[in-house]
Amino acid sequence: MTLNQYIPTNLTKEINKGEAIWTSPSNIALVKYWGKKKHQIPENQSISFTLDACKTKTKLSYEKTNKVIDNYSFDVYLDGEEKLDFKPKINTFFERIEVYLPFLKDYHFKIETSNTFPHSSGIASSASGMSALALCLMSLEKELNPEITQEYFNEKASFLARLGSGSASRSIEGDLVVWGAHKAIEGSSDLYGIKYPYKVHDNFKNYHDTILLVDKGEKQVSSTVGHNLMYNHPFAKTRFKQAEENITNIKGILETGDLDGFIALIESEALTLHAMMMTSMPYFILMKPNTLEIIDKIWAFRKETGLHISFTLDAGANVHVLYPEKEAEAIYDFIKTELVAYCQNGHYICDRIGFGAKQL
Repeated sequence: MTLNQYIPTNLTKEINKGEAIWTSPSNIALVKYWGKKKHQIPENQSISFTLDACKTKTKLSYEKTNKVIDNYSFDVYLDGEEKLDFKPKINTFFERIEVYLPFLKDYHFKIETSNTFPHSSGIASSASGMSALALCLMSLEKELNPEITQEYFNEKASFLARLGSGSASRSIEGDLVVWGAHKAIEGSSDLYGIKYPYKVHDNFKNYHDTILLVDKGEKQVSSTVGHNLMYNHPFAKTRFKQAEENITNIKGILETGDLDGFIALIESEALTLHAMMMTSMPYFILMKPNTLEIIDKIWAFRKETGLHISFTLDAGANVHVLYPEKEAEAIYDFIKTELVAYCQNGHYICDRIGFGAKQL
């Protein structure tokens, strides 16, 4: 599937060397994406909060090779250390996007990246990392064609990022992003994420996300493998229909400020995601005992106090504790005194809604 609107035709300038630096945030899906078709097209729509503190910083240095090469020429570093094991994934990404960035083999690239959070810990490092790299490459395209508009720049960056990691399509902008064509969301697309285009109640402004790092190790099953297990999943069609309905339902929740409805929807989504993992073949469990302890504590505290604390989960053991700004002080005290004890080495990250990537 080649989409002509993203193939550049006006790369008029000659650029011999340069660099681009971007920070791009992670995001946490409220309605989850799990299962994909060919070309990184989602089986169901998703909507996410863009985060603020959890982000990747990527510096892309590029220099013209001045010779014809068959392969992509690049080196990649994480926190200053060369990462040869990252190269196959980036090479695959370059293969997927070369038709849309036909200058890729004209340059040698040095990719220097760092995260503000632990790699492979259930925080979407592929989302922030691939979106940051896509933005750097778009900065090079804009150097070659200064006529590119900001709207096209963002759309194509999301489109390219999706081809590296589906959830990366939701990290370009903020504070709420929808990915996947849905009849109730004007302008939504399977090809890229869009900024949520409707009214959002003040209850959801400056929403907090405290991420409890239950397990900072590598996941035993990657998200890519998990997505692929949806192909023959006995409950896949029902799940995709549920997600589509939840996108419709969350519109009203976001508009009216219905915190109880929000909690019910996002917690159901989180548990459904992990139910899909536990009922695939082969089946697997990414939650840990402390994940369940935290969930039980959250439920008990919410019942006792009436405060609007909730949780969601990504494809991992860590718990994203979500709560509104107006209740932040009391809920954060509870997190520190009752929940941090269940984190690996007491580690957690205080985050909140953010507004997308930034060029440095």
